[in-house]
Amino acid sequence: MPHSKPDLMLNEEGVCNACTAFDARNEIDWEVRKKEFLELVHKYKSKDTNSWDCIVPVSGGKDSTYQVIRLLQLGLNPLCVTATTCDLSDIGRKNIENIKNLGVDLVEFSPNPVVRRKLNRIGLTKLGDISWPEHVGIFTIPVRAAVQFGVPLIVWGENSQNEYGGPAAAAEHNVLNRRWLEEFGGLLGMRVEDMIGLEGIESRDLIPYSYPSDEELSRVGVTGVFLGYYFPWDGYSNALISQAHGFTTYSKTVEGSCVNYENLDNYQTGIHDYFKYLKFGFGRATDIACLHIRRGRLSRDDGLQIVERHDGKFPWTYLGKPLADILKPLNMSVEEFIAVCDRFTNKKIFLRDESGALVKDANGNLTKINM
Repeated sequence: MPHSKPDLMLNEEGVCNACTAFDARNEIDWEVRKKEFLELVHKYKSKDTNSWDCIVPVSGGKDSTYQVIRLLQLGLNPLCVTATTCDLSDIGRKNIENIKNLGVDLVEFSPNPVVRRKLNRIGLTKLGDISWPEHVGIFTIPVRAAVQFGVPLIVWGENSQNEYGGPAAAAEHNVLNRRWLEEFGGLLGMRVEDMIGLEGIESRDLIPYSYPSDEELSRVGVTGVFLGYYFPWDGYSNALISQAHGFTTYSKTVEGSCVNYENLDNYQTGIHDYFKYLKFGFGRATDIACLHIRRGRLSRDDGLQIVERHDGKFPWTYLGKPLADILKPLNMSVEEFIAVCDRFTNKKIFLRDESGALVKDANGNLTKINM
């Protein structure tokens, strides 16, 4: 991982905290953790048949499919809650339907698409994150559902601060609460209320993106925990288990990635991941290669070659959908998009010519400077 990654810390040996957090898993007694989880869910499990045992936020992806499979294996009756993604793909729809057919109740909440498109455009042009509303909604809508339906326990998947590197306290924590959301949930310094007044957005338009009040949370006793704290977390293993239960993968390697089994639900994801590359000099292929290297499935040399081949390519398509079509709902042309890209590009880490302009190849790809 490059040192430009936010929240990444390197120790005196030059090892990042994502690697040290992974190595620490060898010291964990996973049978004890499993017992802790069973004791926890027994405490929250519905004592009658009038309610669900827990809420599981699901996107239809490999990880949320795995979460549902694991909870059903443990005899729980979860209510699955989907915060509909910004630009749902055909594969994404198929995988949401597959989760239903695992044998669960599922509530799918679709925010106002007119407001959503405005938030996508604001997020892209002001923050360099087209997925800002999605990243907020996936953490607020399931919590609002917990309050609405009176189901206190929410079972999330991985703690990204542990899996990809972050502050030690957050990496070790097994609870997702308001503080975690505000610090690591993708707000990027833009509070939800800051959207009021932009492009005619009103307070009432932002209900889905607003965390319930402390009074509401206290009344229901809402508690959110990470399943990855109690069971060994591995995205590839999750994908294999999910595929065995009907999960659909892409027909080839996903653009900007190096696998075919993740980030399949949203056509805008290619733009999101590309901006991470522009800002920090690494993309999704780096993330995934590092996960496999830590687990001994890939050598570092092979990982570097994979990253060189797949990381940071201009997102002309995603899951086969052309960029112009992905941008159309935002009322943005490809030329306008490129101008936004250039504005958010970290000029310190990409090659520029004598005039200071970014150097691009025939496909619009940048050249990263080795630092």
